[in-house]
Amino acid sequence: MATGCQTASENPAEKLAETKECFDCDLTGENLEGADLSGAKLNGSNLSGVNLQGANLSGALLDNVDLSQANLSGANLSSAALTQANLTDANLTEADLTGAFLRGAILTNAKLNNASLNKADLNAAKLEGAEIKGADFKEAIMPDGSVQK
Repeated sequence: MATGCQTASENPAEKLAETKECFDCDLTGENLEGADLSGAKLNGSNLSGVNLQGANLSGALLDNVDLSQANLSGANLSSAALTQANLTDANLTEADLTGAFLRGAILTNAKLNNASLNKADLNAAKLEGAEIKGADFKEAIMPDGSVQK
């Protein structure tokens, strides 16, 4: 029995656009620029290299999602759940991550320039090599558990 978007007759990107639900899907390299995926359920999916520039992912469930090398510049990820998400080499320039749950997320070499991470939970997140020029971490929980003022 097929689950999520893994059916032979359905294109995962089309299914996602229709239902905003696609668990364990392979959307590698898809162009979802500007898409309204607010509240989408994508846990466990592969979104590596996906173009989500300017997309609305507010409140989306993205736990254990592979977003490595994804373009999320200008995207709205406010209040999104990104626990243990892989954001290695992702472009999050000017993204809104206000209140996002990034506990244990991998942000190695990610571009977070001018991103808003107000009240984001980055506890145990990996930020090695990340570009953070102009990023706003006000009241964010940092990887070591401290809270920014």
